[in-house]
Amino acid sequence: MAVEQAGEPSFDSSQAGFERYWQSQGEWVEEPNRRRGGESGVQRVILPDQNMIYVKRQVGHIYRSPLHPFGRPTVLRERDALQGLSKLQVRVPRLLFCGARRDQAVGWKALLVTASLDGFEEITHWYEKGGRERYGEALHDQMLKDLAINLARMHQGRWQHSCLYIKHVFVRVTETASGPKAEVALLDLEKCRRRFTAAAASQHDMKQLRRHSSFSDADWKKLLYFYETAFGSVVKGLER
Repeated sequence: MAVEQAGEPSFDSSQAGFERYWQSQGEWVEEPNRRRGGESGVQRVILPDQNMIYVKRQVGHIYRSPLHPFGRPTVLRERDALQGLSKLQVRVPRLLFCGARRDQAVGWKALLVTASLDGFEEITHWYEKGGRERYGEALHDQMLKDLAINLARMHQGRWQHSCLYIKHVFVRVTETASGPKAEVALLDLEKCRRRFTAAAASQHDMKQLRRHSSFSDADWKKLLYFYETAFGSVVKGLER
């Protein structure tokens, strides 16, 4: 369920690819900011063939873990999540390139390049523009169900998003022969990680989404019903 567009370049892991993407320039959609001992930012870049990509560029931006006590670029964790979730048919941006190298002057330099989520927009913007009123409650329920299915697949694979705010949920409505269809995608997987159990991943993320979303009580109950149906069990300790 990873989002793909016809004519997009395939995944590239070459050194030439690293240099090409590192030198690419575009509009900053996330200005470089200092954190984790380094700097990270995201640019929107238009390729010569007019395809749009997003380039996350990092210098010295690392995380530490028991497996990587000396530090590892965060884009490598995000790459692992994108690849893992794609295999689970969770709708996420399509990965085009990821690479990291050490530089004597600045330490780690790292890149993560993804294809544009064409037609998708942040769900809060979709609400603000009147998407719910335009398409009606049947499509809104379908959107909640698609979100629930994507979340359940992620958690069944023991992946925890770890930063599941409503702003990281994107929606697209397309016209089909049978009427409008809603699709949901998940973004910002930089903190995504595996948990020992699906239940642990589920409880963390669903509680976080409840705290950091503006779903009404009625909409939350619908989302939770769809989620627990797809996940196969009740999420313990969750507000209903």
